[in-house]
Amino acid sequence: MSFIGLGFLTGLSLILALGAQNIFVIEQGLKKNYIFMVCLICSISDLILIFLGIYLFDFFEGYLSETVEFILNLLLLVFLVHFIFGKIKSKYQNITFDEKQIILSFKSVIVKTLGFTYLNPHVYSDTVFFLGNFSKNFAFQNKYYFGLGAALSSFAFFFLLGYLSKSFSKYLKGEKIWKYINNFIILFMSCLCVYIINDLYKFIA
Repeated sequence: MSFIGLGFLTGLSLILALGAQNIFVIEQGLKKNYIFMVCLICSISDLILIFLGIYLFDFFEGYLSETVEFILNLLLLVFLVHFIFGKIKSKYQNITFDEKQIILSFKSVIVKTLGFTYLNPHVYSDTVFFLGNFSKNFAFQNKYYFGLGAALSSFAFFFLLGYLSKSFSKYLKGEKIWKYINNFIILFMSCLCVYIINDLYKFIA
């Protein structure tokens, strides 16, 4: 698998959850309210945070001792296991969208989109910590291919979600589709766990 493909699938696995930000994107899509701007802000924000994480871990790479790197890998494994169990326990039976025709002003849309993006602590753990930490041992060029793939997944996801929200909404309200999505995410993230465990074993062996 290419590093762009790996980044794309990893980024998509992290973003495929019906949280507050994604519900807001769907709602604006249903209302046809500044949807391009909403999708653009979400996508560019992810791109900035993804490369911020990659840059930070690349910058500090020369200062990482084997002990620190072992701890970071251990934290990465804990993050993934917690993420997987969260997906296993997730229930989506009560998903609701605000489809009332309350059209927000351009300024309100921008402020709310930025709020749902940057005031969400998960966005930092998913992009800056996880993607930056996961790619820390990649070759310099491959780190940026990985980041590019993850960023492309955000652009593809948000613009599809926003512009096809009317078509998607009837499926997103159903429990079955989220079971399939969760199963894919759990399987993919479990494979990443094996990769990280292998890295941890190298430190112990």
